[in-house]
Amino acid sequence: MQYAALMDEQTAVLAAAIGKRVRHERQTRGWTLDQMAASAGVSRRAVVNVEQGTANPSVGTLLRVSDALGIGLPALVAPPAPKPVTVTRAGHGAALWSGEHGGRGVLVAGTEPPDVAELWDWTLAVGDRHDSEAHVAGTKELLQVRVGTVTLTVADQRHTLAAGDAVSFPGDVDHAYANAGQAVAHFSLAVFEPGVGSGPHGEESHG
Repeated sequence: MQYAALMDEQTAVLAAAIGKRVRHERQTRGWTLDQMAASAGVSRRAVVNVEQGTANPSVGTLLRVSDALGIGLPALVAPPAPKPVTVTRAGHGAALWSGEHGGRGVLVAGTEPPDVAELWDWTLAVGDRHDSEAHVAGTKELLQVRVGTVTLTVADQRHTLAAGDAVSFPGDVDHAYANAGQAVAHFSLAVFEPGVGSGPHGEESHG
């Protein structure tokens, strides 16, 4: 219960920080809520929920919003003031995805647009699966399994990866990560996304 409460508190703090950043960026541009929603391709209610921090938006929604603002997902979840060197301490990454069985997708580092690089720390509990629609054209991803077994599906290709295995693949086609094994799986994921701010994202995302 204490762990769950801590996770809920961290999620609430992150949601509030994201909401504050989105509201600031929107108001800086002089956009109304409707204009922000239209630019991002999401509903007005979704923008309101993000800005108020009252809901846990999908990664896809956050990608659409960050792309519309032209700031990239890493900048959306990071402190507003850019620094030459940004250190994310252990346990302080932005947990942007939670699996049905306890898995987590944590964005631990990233660069500024227009060409955004992201570094993720993923955990898939047994039975967890994350489906991702195609990202912006030219997106590339690198994945290495650290513990357990991960099933990667890219378009119509499926690959089973064991601990130590690594793979590179295009992120601009539908893809998915799943744990069909008998133990928890951990993997690192790097995403390169060119030209952030120049086009729409898919509904669901990263990686």
